[in-house]
Amino acid sequence: MAAMGNGPLAGVRVVELAGIGPGPFAAMLLADLGADVVRVDRPGGSGLAIDPAYDLTNRNKRSVLLDLKAADGPARVLDMVERADVLIEGYRPGVAERLGVGPQECLERNPKLVYGRMTGWGQGGPLAQRAGHDIAYIAVSGTLGMIGKPDEPPAVPANLVGDYAGGSLYLVVGVLAALHYARTEGGSGQVVDAAIVDGAAHLATMIHGMMAAGGWQDRRGANLLDGGCPFYGNYETSDGQYMAVGALEQQFYNEFIELLGIKDEAPARKDFARWGELRAAVAARFRTRTREEWTAVFEGSDACVAPVLSLSEAPSHPHLAARGTFVDHGGITQPAPAPRFSATPGSVDRGPAQPGADTADVARDWQLPDLTGTESEEDC
Repeated sequence: MAAMGNGPLAGVRVVELAGIGPGPFAAMLLADLGADVVRVDRPGGSGLAIDPAYDLTNRNKRSVLLDLKAADGPARVLDMVERADVLIEGYRPGVAERLGVGPQECLERNPKLVYGRMTGWGQGGPLAQRAGHDIAYIAVSGTLGMIGKPDEPPAVPANLVGDYAGGSLYLVVGVLAALHYARTEGGSGQVVDAAIVDGAAHLATMIHGMMAAGGWQDRRGANLLDGGCPFYGNYETSDGQYMAVGALEQQFYNEFIELLGIKDEAPARKDFARWGELRAAVAARFRTRTREEWTAVFEGSDACVAPVLSLSEAPSHPHLAARGTFVDHGGITQPAPAPRFSATPGSVDRGPAQPGADTADVARDWQLPDLTGTESEEDC
């Protein structure tokens, strides 16, 4: 069965050279949107310590098993490239070239190809050849230093800000823009250099503007949106849970302090000298009830207050349940494809691709009869 979805990218063929982290997530997003994504897995696995059956970043894809270090490995990949619209790889700079599947070889074979490169440091620069992970990339971009309390080390935002926001999403935007260009009259394929340091820095564009205008201090926990403001932050409840408050505008703030029950004692919201006093009053009040009780208090209001839910709790939230933000597929509850499309909705049609399980189907659908005949040097 072909992995051709009904999303807006139906008919687009993507070759993904197996890796971990942001590259696979970007390819998953393309697959969620209907692209036929074929992951080229290597013998022995990718090194990610997770059962492939639970690696949700490989959902909606198909997998073929090829050894790029085998004598005929690169030729098999180039055969796929000839029939593809997009290739995604996440090797260190120069590795794809050494393997014989770099941009030059691929674009010679298919001049309309979009060659997407996903790295942390980028294809050039002093650190391009150095190892790294999400936390280092967001550290040097200035993004990590903004997150957390002023008297504590920067908070680690999982690998969401770097790998996925600054990496995967920028790669997908770049790939789609380049694909559009390739399909215009006179257009051509090209290389998309998606570096996490670039994307993570770009995410803070508004903050840089505010800092230049004098509206943002270059330190943690001292600003409107970084926890420095007493009506934009998280507060502990009596049961050890948390409520998130984002009552920035005056009308929302008014409703917030009234429902919280501190309207008569709260200092003026613009009295910065008394923000510490206001924060203490808000914190003390939240500690008088449970998260569930406070959720009920603010239900249906415009006070901009929400319960802080765990990953396992989120799918049951009434709003997310009503929207179908999470879906169950293959016994695993997981986020549904996003964003939504009125005419060409995406869906989760296939579970995580198992390494090599789809080689025969891909060989048939992509008209690659030699794909199933690859042998590694170890097998010869």
